[in-house]
Amino acid sequence: MAATGLNNNAWYRAARPRTLTATYVPLGLAAVIAVEHGVFDLVRFTLSLIAALCLQIGANLINEYWDYKRGADTLKQAGQGMIIKEGVLTPRSVLIGAILSVLAGSLIGLFLLTQSGWLLLWIGLGGVLVVITYTAGPFPLAYNGLGEVAVFIFMGSLMVLGAYYVMAREFSWTPVIAAIPIGFMVAAILHANNVRDIDADRAVNKRTLAVLFGLRIARIEYMVLVGGAYVAVVVMILLNVMPITALAVLITAPEAYRLIQIINTSRDTALLHQAQGRTAKLHGRFGLWLVIGWATSLLIQRISM
Repeated sequence: MAATGLNNNAWYRAARPRTLTATYVPLGLAAVIAVEHGVFDLVRFTLSLIAALCLQIGANLINEYWDYKRGADTLKQAGQGMIIKEGVLTPRSVLIGAILSVLAGSLIGLFLLTQSGWLLLWIGLGGVLVVITYTAGPFPLAYNGLGEVAVFIFMGSLMVLGAYYVMAREFSWTPVIAAIPIGFMVAAILHANNVRDIDADRAVNKRTLAVLFGLRIARIEYMVLVGGAYVAVVVMILLNVMPITALAVLITAPEAYRLIQIINTSRDTALLHQAQGRTAKLHGRFGLWLVIGWATSLLIQRISM
């Protein structure tokens, strides 16, 4: 029983649960937009959520496997997962877990494709391609300065659009544009990770944007990504894409300021590791308040009718 519990805990760590807000948030945003447009479908939404979680967990496991194989974990003092490096799970078991997770997400996606339309195929293929090539293959995105760009696009606008399209079965620009603040925030999670690991990544030639442009520019990039999320919400409100109640995200602004201060002033790995985890939590809270603010506007409209 103890061994089973240990193994379950290992897989829980390998899934990197605190990063899964990167799935919950865009799916929540897609849901509230679908409600506003009168196309929300609980079954299709639930299946979309499960498929997206499977793909993200698969991506995390692939990242775990290939970072270990490429030696990227060798000099790291802190970070998500590292369950292979610590001998908790074998490389083979992590790779099998990754394949099964991606396969499960893909199969659910194929079923949803039969219930929606061909646009979902291209979104899904792009998502699976990013999952696999993020750290694997001859040109891994994370090792060539494209990590933040990839997550901004596919865990922002395209994930929101995909979940919305499954329910609405038609294209709309609203989920694409409304997801921009979420794209900024999810890219900030990855970038905080890269700032923390800048020395370790440089040593193994992992060319993240932080490594390519140096610490000073990396700190500015973090500030732009986090601050840009709030600016984007204001712009969306001015463009009538979002209701004014979306300003509820400002509740999280003090934490955003504190994190920017940590990233801009600290070189301590342990503190930067905390900042990376807090950035993931900030992303989750930012998204939650965005959805709550949007839902509040819908409720007010419903009551006043």
